[in-house]
Amino acid sequence: MQEKIIVIADSCCDVGKELQEKYNIRVLPVHVIYPDREYEDGVDIDPKIVYERFPDLIPTTSMPSPGEILDFLTQIRDEGYTHCISINVSDHLSGTVNNVRNISGEVEGLTTYVYNTKDISFGSGVYAVYAAKLVQEGIPFAEICRRLEAKREDSHLMFYMDSLEYLKKGGRIGNVAFMIANVLHMKPIIACDPDGVYYSVAKIRGAKKGKQKLIDEVVAAAGNRKCWLAVLHGDAEEEGEQMIQLLKERIPNGELIYFNQINASLAVNTGPGLIGLLAFVDP
Repeated sequence: MQEKIIVIADSCCDVGKELQEKYNIRVLPVHVIYPDREYEDGVDIDPKIVYERFPDLIPTTSMPSPGEILDFLTQIRDEGYTHCISINVSDHLSGTVNNVRNISGEVEGLTTYVYNTKDISFGSGVYAVYAAKLVQEGIPFAEICRRLEAKREDSHLMFYMDSLEYLKKGGRIGNVAFMIANVLHMKPIIACDPDGVYYSVAKIRGAKKGKQKLIDEVVAAAGNRKCWLAVLHGDAEEEGEQMIQLLKERIPNGELIYFNQINASLAVNTGPGLIGLLAFVDP
């Protein structure tokens, strides 16, 4: 039987609509929950709504239910797909990856490979683009899975954060770390470690120096290698555009493949003023 392969990603992977359409990537939405209403991330809520309601209203998020995952995968199977590659954010940041792994075995006729990226946002989503591009090139399912495993250390995403307040309120960091950073006016550079847990790459005093450090770290990760580049922002589009030009100057072998606002589910825990830079080496 000929393979018909589809790539899916949960919405915390930040794969925007333009990339979804270009590479035929399906997105499984997480939920953004306000007291008066529940939204589907990337479907019926604009991230600007989240920023406009800060700081008075900070929503919560929840992963898709087992039933929603089952319906999602069943629909894919019913469309004639025989193989599915599921790209998911770190299991330390969301339970979605484990739920997809558990539920996928219940969908007869669909072979699903679940990839725990051990990352967040487009640090995860870039693997969906990478895999979907291989699908379009006609690479077999087993070979795509093998290549994904070989690329596990090649995604380098780092975030400059204007404040740790929202990570603290979301339970991502402790009160002590927040208080120290706040008192000293420290601007953290955040990434995921190899286990998929948030850690501080650096803490710099002052916004200007913090953003410069962010660029320096991503340039160092890219080296002189060819790489895909991406710039993400949290209600900071103008600063994001400035970062694009700086990256192009500093990483001449880089190709910008994505510039976008982060999804609502990630805005919840990061707040305004976020800048994210990604280098995906040797694509």
